[in-house]
Amino acid sequence: MIELIDLKKSFHVSGQRKVVSNGITATLPAGVSIGLLGRNGAGKSSLLRMIAGADTPDSGEIRTTGSISWPVGFGGSFHGELTGAQNIRFVARIYGVDTDELVAYVEDFADLGPHFHAPFRTYSSGMRSRLAFGASMGIQFDTYLVDEVTSVGDAEFRQKSERVFAERMQNAGAIVVSHSLELLGRMCEQGILLEAGELTYYTDIADAIAAYRALLTSA
Repeated sequence: MIELIDLKKSFHVSGQRKVVSNGITATLPAGVSIGLLGRNGAGKSSLLRMIAGADTPDSGEIRTTGSISWPVGFGGSFHGELTGAQNIRFVARIYGVDTDELVAYVEDFADLGPHFHAPFRTYSSGMRSRLAFGASMGIQFDTYLVDEVTSVGDAEFRQKSERVFAERMQNAGAIVVSHSLELLGRMCEQGILLEAGELTYYTDIADAIAAYRALLTSA
């Protein structure tokens, strides 16, 4: 379970204040796949980073139960001078999982070929997302945070990503950000809509998608 308690977050862009969270209070249940929708720049990725602990709110509190992944597809914590394989070994040690097993899993899943043993700084954004997605899917979390990563790569990789995600969802929950409403409809059960610093919760992802479409139409 994830509790957002009077959560406030804003920052300045080009001299203007942008509000991500304007005192949001909400409870996101455990074991449920939830689609996070919102217009470009609404702050969806910022909200994920706060839930993951990678960013801090201006005020308020986030309470969580169970283990939570870093934002899948976010490779900001990887060291640029280390190879992909070395970064995965480091992640395995941090999370206390079998090092060789995780390295083997990610090498097979990410399908980076010889690049897996090249410095992370040489990776394209797509390669970084593949590595990060493979690393997170190779570790058992109670809640996965997914930010657009399933849109990376060719059709075969996207299908593989969705298949692995569905397997993980049998024993876990997730918060998923994607611009693909079709993908959210397939992957998620419930939905939340972030708009102007306010969060609206929907117990049916179809209702969340309908509300999002209505929002775009009225803009």
